[in-house]
Amino acid sequence: MDERPTIEDLSSVSDSMAEAVEAFTYDGDRSDAFEHSSGEPTERDLVLGGDDRRDTTLEERVITEDVAWTGRIFNVNRLRVKLPDGREALRDVVRHPGAVAIVALTDDGRICLVRQYRTALSRVTVEIPAGKLDPGEDPLTCAHRELREETGMEADQMAFLTTIATSDGFTDELIHIYMATGLRFVESDPDADEFINVDLVPLAELIDAVLDGRIEDCKTVTGALICDAVSHRLT
Repeated sequence: MDERPTIEDLSSVSDSMAEAVEAFTYDGDRSDAFEHSSGEPTERDLVLGGDDRRDTTLEERVITEDVAWTGRIFNVNRLRVKLPDGREALRDVVRHPGAVAIVALTDDGRICLVRQYRTALSRVTVEIPAGKLDPGEDPLTCAHRELREETGMEADQMAFLTTIATSDGFTDELIHIYMATGLRFVESDPDADEFINVDLVPLAELIDAVLDGRIEDCKTVTGALICDAVSHRLT
């Protein structure tokens, strides 16, 4: 028969949980912190991150990084960092290999969308085709591969659109978004655990759904809005 946990065991677990909670809230006590604020908003031209000399005062320095959990697709690492004021804090970061997504447009203005059950949301979502990068894989190669695997489409042209950070508060995942044109259907080849239906819908209907808040998937929202912006600039 297994021994029951002791008071010391429970106390250790409680301390560990409290440490984890701190990592997702402020990351520690502010009572001994130096006075600081965000300052008054300033009207200026756009300056990207890292290009403003003040950005150095915001940087956190990583002291240690350990793998807290290893998964099939990504790992969760726990980082101990030094804050700008010298104190230390914990950061839990999902390390992801990166991915691609494809805005696939037919000659008659329809966009290729995949219907897939997402367990995390407990429902079927409608998204542009996408998939993760293999180790060392070129994103353009991956885009052609994922488009073929998920939709059965091959593209004569594949143009880079943008790269998005999906949720930089806790993951380093980057998704490289491409536009595919000159499409022709060959044959799909989804992964063994992927069950997908494919739709070809008018691009205007997808954009309306995004603007109405009926499409939540970030890569699909981004891809649709880029298409809309490009079409307006070309007219």
